[in-house]
Amino acid sequence: MHLTRRPRRLRRTDAIRRLLRETRLSRDALVLPFFVREGKGVREAIPSLPGQWRYSPDTLPDAIAEAKEAGVGCFLLFGIPARKDEEGSGAWVPDGVVQRALGETKRRCPDAVLITDVCLCEYTSHGHCGLVVDGAVDNDKTLALLAKTSLSHAAAGADMVAPSDMMDGRVAAIRHTLDGNGFTETPIMSYAVKYASTFYGPFRGAAGSAPGFGDRKGYQMDWHNRREAALEAGLDSAEGADILIVKPAMSYLDVVSDVAAKVDLPVAAYSVSGEYAMIRAAAEKGLIDGYGAMCETAVSIFRAGADILITYFAGELAAAIRKGDIG
Repeated sequence: MHLTRRPRRLRRTDAIRRLLRETRLSRDALVLPFFVREGKGVREAIPSLPGQWRYSPDTLPDAIAEAKEAGVGCFLLFGIPARKDEEGSGAWVPDGVVQRALGETKRRCPDAVLITDVCLCEYTSHGHCGLVVDGAVDNDKTLALLAKTSLSHAAAGADMVAPSDMMDGRVAAIRHTLDGNGFTETPIMSYAVKYASTFYGPFRGAAGSAPGFGDRKGYQMDWHNRREAALEAGLDSAEGADILIVKPAMSYLDVVSDVAAKVDLPVAAYSVSGEYAMIRAAAEKGLIDGYGAMCETAVSIFRAGADILITYFAGELAAAIRKGDIG
């Protein structure tokens, strides 16, 4: 006798729904970005990112301690210097804004995991991610500056460095410099797959990093391309990256899935400023349930294959996980 299995409707209580979940989130997998600017006593609201703030090195530890109370333990620091120049020298000086923030935070919150963004766009007067020579970004001449910045961050107390510039060969240059100076155990979380996206607008307003001329399409990826992502991820893996970032996240879930399937390294997805701002703005207008949209998009990113989520919602997501809404 041939039996056909009939679909069943289970009585799904909250406890049973949680038991049957295929995708589970952990607060340990969340990374919260912070913007650090020069000054003292600064806690400055960011108009382009409602609910986010710029901090000075002395106020950042308080914000990190508050986030740790919410259940977030890992933080990604972006620096905003008082002065900029053609080379972006504020990125690697020993008393730079990120370097001082690292020292102060490690003194007051020694167990916080501090990751530093390694790029020149916040520090250059022209707003590009590398050294400009004859009107164009010079990939090879930029590598030494990125390596110097990474070494400066590691010496100041960074637990991990995260190059976001998208210069070819920068992971190998950074790994060589860190290893040669005794920082053999400092991991590299590489922005391996970073598209030339329109979703970065609010970040550029927050960090003052919009390019002064042209655009970044010459070194960031074309968002028409999918197979290229696996190539870029593979190259950074071979050069010594420890974690690979796909950025942005929401519009690139196919890419997150591809990279997670093809590269044997942890994959982080960066849910960028524009994604955060869209949810905030739509919720403020009453068009969507902001809390529900935040939870649903976060789960979709992990469901696609991400192991780590970098998001401005990290504190609120940690609370949602604790409540069991998405855990």
